[in-house]
Amino acid sequence: MRVRRRRTATTAGTARLWTALLASLLMVLGLTSTSAAEQSDGTPAAAAAQTLTWTAGDDITKYTSAPATAVAGPTTIVFENSVATGNTTGMPHTLTFDVSDPEYNNDVQLNILANPNDDQGGKYTAEVTLTPGRYRYYCTIPGHGQMQGILVVREGTGEDTTAPETAADVTGTQNAAGAYVGSATVALSATDADSGVDRIEYAIGDAGAWQPYTTPVVVDQVGAHKVRYRAVDKAGNMAAEKAEEFTVVAPQSDDTTPPETSATVSGEQNPQGQYVSMATVTVSASDTGSGVNTIEYALGDSGAWQPYTAPVMVHEVGTHKVRYRATDKAGNRASEKSVEFTVVAPPVEDKTPPVTGVTLEGTKNSSGAYINSAKVTVTATDAGGSGVAAIEYSLDGGPYLAYTAPVLVDRVGAHTVAYRASDKAGNTADARTVSFTVASGGGVPAPACAEYDERLTVIVGTVDSGVPNRITNSRCRINELIEDEKEWTSHALFLKHVKTVLDKLLKEGVIDQREFNLITKAAKQSGIGKPGQTEGYRTILDGTEESFAKWQQVGGGSFAPNGDGSITSGTTKSGLGMLWFPERKYGDFSLKLQWRDDAPGTGNANSGVFVRFPGVHDHPEEPRPEWVAIKYGHEVQVFDSPSGDMYKTGSLYGFDRVGLAGAGVTQKGTWNDYEIRVVDQHYSVYRNGVLINEFDNTGGQDFTPPRSDDPGTDGRRFASGYVGLQVHGTTDVVSYRDIRIKEL
Repeated sequence: MRVRRRRTATTAGTARLWTALLASLLMVLGLTSTSAAEQSDGTPAAAAAQTLTWTAGDDITKYTSAPATAVAGPTTIVFENSVATGNTTGMPHTLTFDVSDPEYNNDVQLNILANPNDDQGGKYTAEVTLTPGRYRYYCTIPGHGQMQGILVVREGTGEDTTAPETAADVTGTQNAAGAYVGSATVALSATDADSGVDRIEYAIGDAGAWQPYTTPVVVDQVGAHKVRYRAVDKAGNMAAEKAEEFTVVAPQSDDTTPPETSATVSGEQNPQGQYVSMATVTVSASDTGSGVNTIEYALGDSGAWQPYTAPVMVHEVGTHKVRYRATDKAGNRASEKSVEFTVVAPPVEDKTPPVTGVTLEGTKNSSGAYINSAKVTVTATDAGGSGVAAIEYSLDGGPYLAYTAPVLVDRVGAHTVAYRASDKAGNTADARTVSFTVASGGGVPAPACAEYDERLTVIVGTVDSGVPNRITNSRCRINELIEDEKEWTSHALFLKHVKTVLDKLLKEGVIDQREFNLITKAAKQSGIGKPGQTEGYRTILDGTEESFAKWQQVGGGSFAPNGDGSITSGTTKSGLGMLWFPERKYGDFSLKLQWRDDAPGTGNANSGVFVRFPGVHDHPEEPRPEWVAIKYGHEVQVFDSPSGDMYKTGSLYGFDRVGLAGAGVTQKGTWNDYEIRVVDQHYSVYRNGVLINEFDNTGGQDFTPPRSDDPGTDGRRFASGYVGLQVHGTTDVVSYRDIRIKEL
């Protein structure tokens, strides 16, 4: 077929411009509109013997109308997608003939794009020559893939309206009465002189479902049978239903033994053995003589017998009986048997979390602060029926701990206790908080503990002893008495101090001898006070798998150890996230580390060091753990790019800006020394030994206007918290190593 390509329509208005752009794209792909006016060589087109019309409208699942059959020869193709054919949205469609599938004719390269707003008003024609066979047509607009069909073309004139001719042949061994002995085989056939046979279907009995016919049907069940059949041609004409009726009888046999039968009941059972919601009864039968012919079942004592073809599902609540029996091909019927069971409704699922409450007790001063201490009592009740399973609390953003008794808070200052509860059905109540202040009253003084450490177990340096970090008779925790963060001048001196502490705790019954030995072993393994430790810095990340395992990734992205003592961000997983050190919070400290710009190509590392943020899991005001550090801590920026974000290396992101000149730039692959020193609310940032930024956290953001999702500095930038490393993405790659921290 030859067709002349029409010019691309030049239209006005948004819809027409969109159509023109789409038409240009389709032309690049070889999908062009065609006209009946001329052929590609400029000569007038030959007159067509027939006209075939396709129409489209708003529907993107099918053409509004389409021909099913045609005759071979010159043909006028009409494709209309207009207001007249039901298009009210201006949606474009195409009529495209498939030339890539060898199953169909591929000699007509037809591609018409039509839109109600184009210069043809959405109506196009094309002159083609069709050959006998089948053409597949479809719409190429993305999302319109269901608009497709088949055009059947045959020789001759006129449309195929004649259904196929069908026949059936029943074969097998027959007795004198004409019944088939043992089995009968039904072979079906169909012919169609026009478009050809598309499929043959058959059904067993008067109510059986229609099934595709692929091979002769063998019927070996004893009894009278009917096999119905029909056929459909490629033009869609369906032959009238026909049927073959016959009888199958059992061969002569001396079988006098009925089948063996059994039944099983299955389903979810409660502790009483009752079936919850549903019970399924499966019946089976076997016969070593003539073979099983039928299996039947009946519901209750008086229910009618029914053919058993699949397991029987019983949903109705109550007590049930299912009777069953079987017959073999010699006519022997097994005695009736039955199974009995009870179906109950499912229990009402507990979807209600516990209700929690809290009370504060203690003596208050005129400002409402609790003098010396406050006792926090948490309660929980569960109305859902399953019962309360556990209560947990978190003190000042720390990890959640099991609540077993009222919590006594006797550290002077502002405090927040978060609490929650879960029931035995797995429902967890949303965390709630209570805030209060403890003031010194000159009565019972606050405990004189060297440091604040509420980790769950006694950890010396980086070595976990596994011993619970209990509160001692001095009201300090064991970790706080050991003082592993203090600057020790020798390892022997530190071990002597640990022994003095442990001797006292053993005598008071706070620990036993086994726990004494475990903590002593951890102290020896810690290396605290040995050469390299004299600065008082504790190494919290040295690049080993053991050290790396103590950190935790939240949010997107990832860090991975490199085997040389360093870790690198963004190499295995994309997204914004954080690697944080959850073992303890730090108040005043000096944090030292090294970082290196490993961004690919000409990109720049983009990362940061998070400090003084609260516990990230189950934070009462921020459900995304990676954002807890951003909103409630401070990020000390790592970013040397001359363009992009205005906050360069050394900036406290969003609060205190350092420009590129102040931060300096190092070459890629070069390690930078970083020290972040925090005392009270004064932050100092050193790069390669040079002070590049100082900041006093007195309130107020550097953002103009301030970020709406930032809680600000009015008490929410904490005086102590955790430390972490930001991963920014897969192109902002940065490496870290030798991370050390010392409390000041």
